[in-house]
Amino acid sequence: MAEPSRPVFVLHEHRKPAPHYDLRLEENGVLRSWAVPKGMPPDSRTDRLAVAVGDHDLDHATYTDADKDIADTGWWELEDRTQKRFVFVLHGRAGPRRYALIDTGSGWLLHLTKSQPPR
Repeated sequence: MAEPSRPVFVLHEHRKPAPHYDLRLEENGVLRSWAVPKGMPPDSRTDRLAVAVGDHDLDHATYTDADKDIADTGWWELEDRTQKRFVFVLHGRAGPRRYALIDTGSGWLLHLTKSQPPR
């Protein structure tokens, strides 16, 4: 789990109602959340739909049940934020990965940036 001074993230893998992932980022005392139907982008050429869902309580950072597992967890850091996008690094089990969440006006896209932090 993350150090107390660092905001946590969790990537939940859901099996029901349909298989999907939920990306949750701790911010302002809650977990901001996006459903990612096809999982995290495998490369910088493949964006993924990210559907904003309601905030979750911080206890969801460690929550699992029969239909939900933790696919990854750790801490995250914000690198840049504008009105239309924010760039952040997830420091998870496999090392750091930089992503951008982009507001298209009709939804969100999750993008793995071409430039990645050293592992």
